[in-house]
Amino acid sequence: MLSARRRQYLESIGIDMWVRRAREVPAAAAGELPGAVGSAAVADGDAAPEWQRLLDDVRHCTLCPLHATRTQGVLGVGPKRADWLVIGEAPGAEEDRRGEPFVGAAGQLLDAMLRAIGLDRRSNVYIANVLKSRPPNNRDPRPEEVEACLPYLLRQIVLLQPKIMLAVGRIAAQVLLRTDAPLGRLRGRVHHFGERHTPLVVTYHPAYLLRTPAEKRKAWEDLKFARSVYQQLTQGAADGHRS
Repeated sequence: MLSARRRQYLESIGIDMWVRRAREVPAAAAGELPGAVGSAAVADGDAAPEWQRLLDDVRHCTLCPLHATRTQGVLGVGPKRADWLVIGEAPGAEEDRRGEPFVGAAGQLLDAMLRAIGLDRRSNVYIANVLKSRPPNNRDPRPEEVEACLPYLLRQIVLLQPKIMLAVGRIAAQVLLRTDAPLGRLRGRVHHFGERHTPLVVTYHPAYLLRTPAEKRKAWEDLKFARSVYQQLTQGAADGHRS
């Protein structure tokens, strides 16, 4: 049975049918994900200097013209070793002001989406953007801006070593997967990223969901799918340790 708090999270993202279909959800999904909330995800001592160098590089970056119009570079937020990596497009006005990704209305919705599958941004999930600087008027990133900023994200991925990646929005998905395919064609299946072939799942950006609430049900399906992929990964690792 769903707790009142979990039901509140689902209602906040526009899902009001989860209780009725509870029998279709695996038992593990009714509580916290294995290894999600409360797992030991702490920074490795050896990686701390690398994280500091990365933060300094982002804060002082002048590789593209965006540095002239931003308030500050926005690296990311979350534990420095996390199973989940959520990647968006670029900081917005509030993120640029506060120096943390997804802190405005879209961030509140993202938090609710994560909590609905047993996660939060302070426990076992790291949140970042492709761009570390805000494009003026929240316009789409230009190819040269993506090219300048992408190495910072790749350095984050190397340090984090996530078990699963969740790309939110068309821009993030297309950049990470090196494709111009529409988001609708990228949803609903597992992609793989980088040399470690990290599973990557695609869903809608929370800002888009705020403008188009009817798509929230599709986003919920994406979240459940990502959760099932993660559960299979963690179950497989557990079985391997027992054998």
